[in-house]
Amino acid sequence: MLHHKLNYLCPVAISSCILILLFLSRQSSADVPPSSATPPVSPVAPVSSSNVCRSTPDPSFCKSVLPNNNSSSNVYDYGRFSVSKSLSAARKFLSLILKYLSHSKDLTITAVRALQDCEFLAECNIDFLLSSSKVVNGTSKILPTLEAEDVQTLLSAILTNTQTCLDGLQATASTWSVRNGLTAPLANDTKLFSVSLALFTKGWVPNKKKIPSHPTKKHLAFGNGSLPLKMSEQNQAVFQTVSRRNLLQSTDDDGSQVLVNDVVIVSQDGSGNFTTINDAVAAAPNNTDGTYGYFLIYITAGVYQEYVTIAKYQKYVMMIGDGINQTIITGNHSFVDGWTTFNSSTFAVVGQGFMAVNITFRNTAGAIKQQAVAVRNGADLSTFYSCSFEGYQDTLYAHSLRQFYKECDIYGTVDFIFGNAAAVFQNCNLYPRLPLSFQFNAITAQGRTDPNQNTGTSIQNCTIRAADDLASSNISIQTFLGRPWKPYSRTVYMYTYMDNIINPLGWHEWIGDLGLNTSYYAEFSNTGPGSKTSGRVDWLGFHRINATDAVNFTVANFLIGDGWLWQTGVPYTSGLLA
Repeated sequence: MLHHKLNYLCPVAISSCILILLFLSRQSSADVPPSSATPPVSPVAPVSSSNVCRSTPDPSFCKSVLPNNNSSSNVYDYGRFSVSKSLSAARKFLSLILKYLSHSKDLTITAVRALQDCEFLAECNIDFLLSSSKVVNGTSKILPTLEAEDVQTLLSAILTNTQTCLDGLQATASTWSVRNGLTAPLANDTKLFSVSLALFTKGWVPNKKKIPSHPTKKHLAFGNGSLPLKMSEQNQAVFQTVSRRNLLQSTDDDGSQVLVNDVVIVSQDGSGNFTTINDAVAAAPNNTDGTYGYFLIYITAGVYQEYVTIAKYQKYVMMIGDGINQTIITGNHSFVDGWTTFNSSTFAVVGQGFMAVNITFRNTAGAIKQQAVAVRNGADLSTFYSCSFEGYQDTLYAHSLRQFYKECDIYGTVDFIFGNAAAVFQNCNLYPRLPLSFQFNAITAQGRTDPNQNTGTSIQNCTIRAADDLASSNISIQTFLGRPWKPYSRTVYMYTYMDNIINPLGWHEWIGDLGLNTSYYAEFSNTGPGSKTSGRVDWLGFHRINATDAVNFTVANFLIGDGWLWQTGVPYTSGLLA
């Protein structure tokens, strides 16, 4: 009975249970905000592998993989060696996955799906490690903040991808030979990737971030007079209408603009370029860098029963709909029906720079189908503005990399905002729904597994109220701000209105004492009857913070958002509220 209940309450609880001993073996004090750092030691000074490994989460494992020469190696040398070794391990693991998939006829469909997730995630890891390798091999000095943040984000995502693969295998792969053959390599790779992240943080990341200045606001427009445009006159006219209606335009006549290179229209009545969203996505260009602007997909009002993926090579795609509950993308894949949590999503986005405006994303599987994701977001520098996410368990999978959500509505029950991205939510409405009779609601389940990951969930100036079904129910349902899915879970609420549905304890354990002392849960300047902190949990991981600590989780500091968010034209608050 307990096992059955855990399946309902956890995104992938089985793997968490199996790996508790692995995580608890890492000795660490309670997590701290990202501004804290270890005492500065010159990364160019010669140092033994034993000494350099003291700054990693698992010193014993670190010493077993780094070369033991005590002569002239420094942090940069060890870091480069570790990244190179990590790249070799990632390639070896991908080969192992492909070997298992070559015998897919002997496996269950759930095992094959889990392996396919691992294949995709391993490919991403290779890409991320290649990018990281170029940086670490190119310099032996502390990097500028933006460049350091880019690489730390990639190395953090590598750990997330590896954990996601393991979670999926443990939860759904029914073939024991697959589990047994892959669990040990994944565990070793996780520890190796952790070493690479720790050494990069020690050698290349500045102790104090230098935040870029806040640029001027932008508004949507065509090009800048010098860039080529492919839009027909008809599409240009449609774009002008869409942009004026859906995004705020600058009030300053400074010529700044969000570049759009092309626009296509999706309309179910045949009046646009495409009748399905997937056909429009297929028309998006590959591997653009944003220089020529967004590829804009305007989706007219309608209910689109499609499973949509924005691939990793489809960068700087923008989708604009006709409004929440007007343009709706819906599906019903779920864990119960044989999908992994990772691939149960109605809408999945991986391509960098993705942006969505005025769209509702739904998963209609219902509470009884357990994990059922509406949106899975693994797109770096992605933005959702004025969108709605509707589901029950695991509605919004903020999987990895850097993400921003503004004025969005998010509905769900168990862990309905989860994942291990660096994600900021501003001015959003969080609506706990009516769960199954034996369940409680948890708004967040943040999945940080390593103290050096620059990830976490920051909820700012939002509103937490019961959804209509919960508000009108006579059933007593417990609702919590979050629970530690992984040992270094990190979630902060600030300036947020909390209605009386929030349990006075605020936070709920996952299983046993996992993460209670190593997580970082914080509250600052919240309001409403559910915001009183006098009765909160007494975990070492819970903090009542002041403005000095809270500023670490703002857009400017946590996402380095002033370096990229301005390009979207979406309004945002850079620092703390005045």
